[in-house]
Amino acid sequence: QVQLVESGGGLVQAGGSLRLSCAASGITFSTNAMAWYRQAPGKQRELVAIISSGGSTNYADSVKGRFTISRDNAKNTVYLQMNSLKPEDTAVYYCNARSRYVYWGQGTQVTVSP
Repeated sequence: QVQLVESGGGLVQAGGSLRLSCAASGITFSTNAMAWYRQAPGKQRELVAIISSGGSTNYADSVKGRFTISRDNAKNTVYLQMNSLKPEDTAVYYCNARSRYVYWGQGTQVTVSP
């Protein structure tokens, strides 16, 4: 079955960095667009960054210049490098795979303290 397993979340001070990873199995990873979403308490889930199967990327305005999405097709893994973190980046971060179908990971908590 399809599995998307996120890791790398945690507690960090404002201005710090984290790198999230999402390891995929059960899908043809290289043909899927991959994305990171986040959901803060009381808010809707929002798209953070997306990378196409060809490597094109797009970002939410709120993270442009601070976050970088990348993928390693040999490892079936997508990454989100998060720099200059702010308290408003605090959320559960979800990995998303999309081609003909859409799949979600379980999420990883990122908490940024002031």
